Amino acid sequence: MPRRTGAVALSLLVTASTLALPAPAASAAALPTGARSLESVSHPGRFVRHLDYLGRLDPVTSGGTAQVKQDATFTVVNGLASPSCYSFQAANGLFLRHRDYRVRLEANAGTAQFRADATFCAVTGSVTGSVSLASFNFPDRRLRHRDYELWLDTYQDTDRFRADSSFRLTAPWAPKTAKGPVVPGLFADPHIANFDGRYYLYPTTDGYASWASPYYKAFSSTDLVNWTDHGVILDHGPDVSWADDSAWAPAVVARNGRYYLYFSGGAATGDTAKHLGVAVSDSPTGPFRDALGRPLVRAGAYPGQAIDPMVFTDDDGQSYLYWGNGSAHVVPLNADMVSFDPAKVRTITPSGYREASFVLKRNGTYYFMWSENDTRDEDYRIAYATGPSPLGPWTKRGVVLQKRLELGIKGPGHHSVVKAPTSDTWHVAYHRFAVPAGNGTNREVTVDRMTFNADGTIAPIVPTP
Repeated sequence: MPRRTGAVALSLLVTASTLALPAPAASAAALPTGARSLESVSHPGRFVRHLDYLGRLDPVTSGGTAQVKQDATFTVVNGLASPSCYSFQAANGLFLRHRDYRVRLEANAGTAQFRADATFCAVTGSVTGSVSLASFNFPDRRLRHRDYELWLDTYQDTDRFRADSSFRLTAPWAPKTAKGPVVPGLFADPHIANFDGRYYLYPTTDGYASWASPYYKAFSSTDLVNWTDHGVILDHGPDVSWADDSAWAPAVVARNGRYYLYFSGGAATGDTAKHLGVAVSDSPTGPFRDALGRPLVRAGAYPGQAIDPMVFTDDDGQSYLYWGNGSAHVVPLNADMVSFDPAKVRTITPSGYREASFVLKRNGTYYFMWSENDTRDEDYRIAYATGPSPLGPWTKRGVVLQKRLELGIKGPGHHSVVKAPTSDTWHVAYHRFAVPAGNGTNREVTVDRMTFNADGTIAPIVPTP
């Protein structure tokens, strides 16, 4: 029977609390992600804002200061504790959370407690088009203004309480001026692919202490700008018998009329070992099911950590599995895509290699790319080598993506590359410290152009804000 993570234990606690919830019947509401402002239903013209890190309800007008408008703008993101709920991130990178039932603004510590305190589940509000925000870990309490201060109060079945705890999501008072992450919220280790003319993005869900996220989501786009969230595609809790958490660095490939998701996983029992698994689906957006019921590559079978899988398929149809932290390994996959001959595993660790192998082919040249340094380091970066085959030998060419401190960009790395189907146009998806208050466990995903020089070398990739 699958084990459960601490986050799931919180969910079970929530379920138990919900059984005693005295609130009237209310249906779940879906919120648009991205920048929004929240206007009070009972006090039109007053908006949720933060002042000295405390949540308030204050008037905001077109004539207000830029600071007031910014303080009344939040980005609605994937719930830190649950993908079916939401969190609210301020422009300074901090999150609305409740502590001692007072709503305030704090940095995400990544703990289960913080994630729960900063997650709100949306239900229908008191008037059409409005929402009420129930606490994830105290579902009998809702975000409510009291004397213009924001609190988490026990639900009361009165018109006044329902109005005071209902909000309209409006256009943001301070629209963002930079490109920012391509999907709102905390994500990392993105794998990008194109299937049948549509782009798909598969990232690690970030914001967890020790990177203990338990699930993967999928996003898709036709233009690399506007992305559709397809929800959870694989959850280690119910879907993988041998792993609970450490849902890291997925990679998806189409083959045999199906889609194969390669992933890292670990147990939430104090065992720090990580294994590689493979799951399969008939759709690029899942759901995926564990193909083997056991790891594809077990921890300790080869030097380094068994994480960060990547699959490259050559022009002759042969697919190769790459993986490794500390040491880089490659092996041809069998035609079933879920097995290989251990005798054919080769170690191909280049100088400076840390993790995140990625391989592509262009004009007969093979490019082996990787990340250097530690993902918690602002000097995390991408380097590459070239070679005559998927197995090398490899000639290191240097670093192609690194930090830009003048723009607040730190730790850009763990990337993947996709080619536009009908041209020699290439894009690179990667993560970086979330701007402006991110770190090695609060990261965001973005996409930039990748170009080649006339001699086939990769031009320096310019990370954009």
